[in-house]
Amino acid sequence: MASLQDQLLQSGLVDKKKAKQLKQENRKQAKGRQKGQVHIDETKEQARRAQQEKAARDRQLNKEAQAEAEKKAIKAQIIQLITMNRVARDGGDVAYQFKDGTRIKKMYVTKQIQKELINGRLAIAKLADDYELLPASAAAKIAQRDPQVIVVLNQYEPVEVDEDDPYADYQIPDDLMW
Repeated sequence: MASLQDQLLQSGLVDKKKAKQLKQENRKQAKGRQKGQVHIDETKEQARRAQQEKAARDRQLNKEAQAEAEKKAIKAQIIQLITMNRVARDGGDVAYQFKDGTRIKKMYVTKQIQKELINGRLAIAKLADDYELLPASAAAKIAQRDPQVIVVLNQYEPVEVDEDDPYADYQIPDDLMW
């Protein structure tokens, strides 16, 4: 049985040159399909890898954005805690000196506020470039969020007086000037 191509040649519908050209095209298409399947698999693999890399990059960017949002939220909470719990220090005439990093700062407070700062009932927090007085409980909440904001938070520990101490009756003032 003759092929369709042979039958078309015999009937005169197609000449030899055209038949040969069709045969070559069929062979090329067959080879292209075989190579194309391998090529398609490679492109699918590359596309899948690119998609995985993009998903990993997106996850990383989302983590960074979430961390940044958390930092902003914590900063807003700290500002809110400071503004809600600040203690007024108007009319202070006693200089209270404290250390902020490597610098010595001075704040004028009343004698009562000075005693409360020394005993650890009040704390000093840094808000922008200003210092605010806070109750120790609010300062502890702020310190949990960011310990760098709290500049002074004294821990009051009563000093045990030795029974045989001859100077037990004499108090040493905290504001002793030399």
